[in-house]
Amino acid sequence: MVFSILIVDDSKSARHLIKRELLSIITDKEVVFTEGANGKEAVDRCLKNTYDLIFLDLTMPDMTGYDVLETLKKHGLKTKAIVLSADIQPGVAEIVKGSGAIGFCKKPFSHDSIVALLRENDLL
Repeated sequence: MVFSILIVDDSKSARHLIKRELLSIITDKEVVFTEGANGKEAVDRCLKNTYDLIFLDLTMPDMTGYDVLETLKKHGLKTKAIVLSADIQPGVAEIVKGSGAIGFCKKPFSHDSIVALLRENDLL
């Protein structure tokens, strides 16, 4: 079974770290990654393709992660999204979940936090 993941972050090194971590966690299926460097790329990719999961940064050029979540919701897309962000102000997790994300994890993330989010959402 192929599991498709879109990783959206304006930092290439952050995308690489997320991908490497996910490959160490998801070992029972083939994982195919697509990357995006900003919110506009995320929306464009989601409108053209289907993903099992999106890992999404909040602070990016062009469109924020909040904007991406709202745009996907407006288009009726129900792709599961996990937000990874250094923005840990009070209420951020609730805001992104209210916008359609299935989870929030602060950066820098830990292996255990990613595993917990994937398990909570029956993705492992």
